[in-house]
Amino acid sequence: MANRLQMIPENTRMEANGEGAAFDITGSATRTFLCRLTVTDQIEQESLDVSIWGSADGETWTKKPLLKLPQQFYRGTTKLILDLSLRQETKFIRASWELNRWGRVAPSVEWRIRLSNFDGQSLASKFQISCVISGDSGHLGVGG
Repeated sequence: MANRLQMIPENTRMEANGEGAAFDITGSATRTFLCRLTVTDQIEQESLDVSIWGSADGETWTKKPLLKLPQQFYRGTTKLILDLSLRQETKFIRASWELNRWGRVAPSVEWRIRLSNFDGQSLASKFQISCVISGDSGHLGVGG
């Protein structure tokens, strides 16, 4: 497994609720992942909810998210740890997002974010990456 998974690629323009691609984590040397979400652009009066879901087969997903990142209203970065050490049945993970808009302005929403995964051994490394989950190898590459 690579030491970085782009669960939501950099500069992804989000205008509707959605789900990212499934990533096989069976090759990971660890079951602890650092999740880092960076919001690079958004419009006023809207919120973003990002969650991580798990699956044993890549087809059927957990009924509840494995991790919910804090709701976002503004640009910035947030980090949380996803610990799957007690969930050995989880072999795949994917991101999901929900967009909300309110107020008297146009009803469309727009966010630009990035979500990546890194291995647990990388937790001590310095990095500047938008949204990250850490997984299995030693040194992290630095993203833009």
